[in-house]
Amino acid sequence: MDVAARVPDLVHRTLFRAVSLLASGGQGPLLRTYFDWWHRNPDPWRLATDHYEAHKYKTTLDAVPEGRYERILEVGCSEGVFTKLLADAYPDAGIVGVDISSRALGRARERVGDTGSRVRFIQADILNPGLRGDFDLVFCAELLYYLGRTPRLRHASSRLTAFMRPGAHLVAVHPWPEATRLHAFLDADPALSTVGNHVERNVDRPFAVSLYRTAPRDASDREPGEA
Repeated sequence: MDVAARVPDLVHRTLFRAVSLLASGGQGPLLRTYFDWWHRNPDPWRLATDHYEAHKYKTTLDAVPEGRYERILEVGCSEGVFTKLLADAYPDAGIVGVDISSRALGRARERVGDTGSRVRFIQADILNPGLRGDFDLVFCAELLYYLGRTPRLRHASSRLTAFMRPGAHLVAVHPWPEATRLHAFLDADPALSTVGNHVERNVDRPFAVSLYRTAPRDASDREPGEA
């Protein structure tokens, strides 16, 4: 990723460090306004065209254990680039994409196209308790650093865990080494076990892909070789 491509990322992350100082009731509306403004032009972060993003998506999918996933959640789906990859990779799964920006979600629906009711998009804030679900596979990428302060990271981590069924997997993807801090509450969550952690260092912007799992309901849900 060249310097020009990094500028939007640096600008919006700096802004969100300041936004996180607001009370919870003020942060959500400001985030919605900001992201709708940022998405005034299609694909502002070049998620659909940048080779780095394509590599990160492939690395993320490669981290997912083989298996049958009936319900998949992508938190922070933006314009649906990765959602479309999920729909292609798991043609039998029901998929829900969540984002705070209605403008981004409009483009996500256009990108994914007609899938009947199999792929749905919801405008919501991850910290909103009204967002509920029961999923086999959950993705959270490039999102937690927007939340800023420690209490909100703790809350977001518990919300991610709450979306998971017994035996479900969670994939968290964030810049390295910042991922150490961002994933700390997931690492410490007694409801989760860490299945794997891959750090991709040989790229302009290193990132970590961390894989977690909730306890299975019974022995038939266990991973091969799992006690």
